[in-house]
Amino acid sequence: MKSVNKKAVLNEIRLNGPISRANIAKETGLTPPTVTNIVKELIEEAFVKESHLGESSGGRKPTLLQLNEEGYYVIGVDAGSNTIEAAVCNLYGHTLLRFENEIPKAIDREKFLNIMKQTIKKLLEDETVQSKKIIGIGVAMHGVMNIEEGVSYYSSNSGLENVPVKYELEKEFGYEVLLENNSRALALGEFWFGGFEHVDRFCGINVGRGVGSGLVVNGKLFHGPQYVAGEIGHTVISVNGRQCKCGNKGCLETFVSSESIVKRAKKQISQAPENLTAEDVYHYAVEGNKEYIHVLEETGYYLSIGLLNLINTINPDTIVLGGGVMKSAEFLMPIIMDNVRTKALTSKVRNEVNIFVGKLDDDATLLGAAALVFNEYF
Repeated sequence: MKSVNKKAVLNEIRLNGPISRANIAKETGLTPPTVTNIVKELIEEAFVKESHLGESSGGRKPTLLQLNEEGYYVIGVDAGSNTIEAAVCNLYGHTLLRFENEIPKAIDREKFLNIMKQTIKKLLEDETVQSKKIIGIGVAMHGVMNIEEGVSYYSSNSGLENVPVKYELEKEFGYEVLLENNSRALALGEFWFGGFEHVDRFCGINVGRGVGSGLVVNGKLFHGPQYVAGEIGHTVISVNGRQCKCGNKGCLETFVSSESIVKRAKKQISQAPENLTAEDVYHYAVEGNKEYIHVLEETGYYLSIGLLNLINTINPDTIVLGGGVMKSAEFLMPIIMDNVRTKALTSKVRNEVNIFVGKLDDDATLLGAAALVFNEYF
């Protein structure tokens, strides 16, 4: 979709639909005849459909327009630490069908790509999907990605390097394939489908086994020339802190990741079981164990330092926190909000920056992968 005007009309319908042609013209600054012609094209292309009649301002009631949720579908793929999950999604982020395959611990590039292909094939072979119009595949993976070439340079989760995801999947399926880092995909998913699409400067942070973030500026992900924008997990919050896997000491990730929570709990709590998990820490805290509550509140404090650095550096309108660690939000958020509201640089920032827990839970990265493709059309 190359036309700037066409994208403007489609975005107006996505963000504010159901909406009349007259209001589209008013909001976009386009002439009514131009809007009428573009809407006609969008209806013919099945991106948009007529909805119901709106309120009259004196003449005929206008026919309102909205996205056609059944017009196009995308396959979103979330290649996680232990599984590869794929789903068929529509323009509203509703999943029609999903499948998941496990990733074995001993894995090479060929096996990894084969598992991904098998997961996608299983979707495409289902008769409920065969009649649908698929327009692309979005893939989210942990690690450093070259999004232009669609190559995963390196993932510390799997240890795999230079995985040609785009080339292999496009050769296999014939659809356009877009690749993205999982944290940036999570941010895009929350932005698109979590109700934050009107925010100009949006930051989504993924706090799980690793810590990363994605910056969405004016509706588009910001990457930086070397594709490492948003690596908040590797900002240093303690110069004499624990060694990080990146080689530095005291990175935020060494204080707030699920692994670091477990390590601190074991160090501080003499009765902590050897096979303790971050999920266990949360459950013990819910049961009222003060030692485990302290570990989580401490995590909230460290995370707030990272957020304050982020806020004072890039000044986002809204920050959304997602990932597995945020399932402990009831213990983390009071500490985070107290620190931000008292320690951000100015009173205006302290009072106006919005910080929320993600709304999409475990689906944020998967839906963000799908949004990569939709984002090309809007």
